[in-house]
This record gives sequence, C-alpha cells and structure tokens, in this order.
Amino acid sequence: MSSDQEHWHFDKVLSSDLDVGHAAIEELLTALAVCGWEGSDLFRIQMAIEEAIVNAIEHGNKRDESKKVHTVFRVTPEKVLMEITDEGAGFDHRNLADPTTDELVDQPRGRGVMLIRELMTEVVYNEIGNQVTIIKLRSDPVAEPS
Repeated sequence: MSSDQEHWHFDKVLSSDLDVGHAAIEELLTALAVCGWEGSDLFRIQMAIEEAIVNAIEHGNKRDESKKVHTVFRVTPEKVLMEITDEGAGFDHRNLADPTTDELVDQPRGRGVMLIRELMTEVVYNEIGNQVTIIKLRSDPVAEPS
C-alpha cells in the first residue's frame, strides 16, 4: 500500500460537549500511533486538534448543546488532515491581533489560532471562519549522530 493512501478515516458529527470532543481526539491519537506517528509530531497534532475542537465548542458554538461540530480526520503514515466545522457565526481569521504584543500578552484569549498555525504544516479557514482545515506532514526523522 502506498504511503499516501488513507489508512484511517473518521467523519462524525459531535455534540458541543468537551468530553465528546476529547473522545474523538483519543480515537485520532490511537489511529496516529497505529500509523507510526510519534514524538514531537504526535504532540503537535494533539495540541493543535485539542485547540481546534475546544475553539469550535466554546467559541463557535458557545457550548450550545443544540449545535454540532463536524469532524473529519484522515490519517496516512505521512500526512494527517483534520477538518473541524462548527455551527457558529465564524470569525475574521485574517485580522487577528498578535497575542504576543505587550498590550495583549496578559489576555487569556487569542493564542489558539496562532498556536495551531505554528504547530501545523498548513492551516486554512473557510470564508466565514467557522471551518478550519489543518494539515500536518510527517517531519523528517532526525539523523542519528555517527
């Protein structure tokens, strides 16, 4: 089987409940381990997907249990695609303030989008900002010193 062929696929609509979101993340992490993902790549994926799902539930859907979060995960040994869509109004992802500036460094919000962008290979939001597609390519293994 070619390494770019999909090895695991997850496509579910979740309730706006953090426990349900974390259960979906656990399924993803298990699939990643089966496909050989480990170390810093696995850590980065876990941090990014937790941030994306929590943002969808808390900020997008405002924890409204009548609203859902659509999650799609596709895993291969070389690439992970994660798509999260909430039923919220979205946000302007193009004009976010830099949360590391002196004026905002003490604020509790605004770091999630920056974190996801730093950790992943590619991050794309839809026009209204209620859907994010996150891609992580496997990092090159670090050569062992001779």
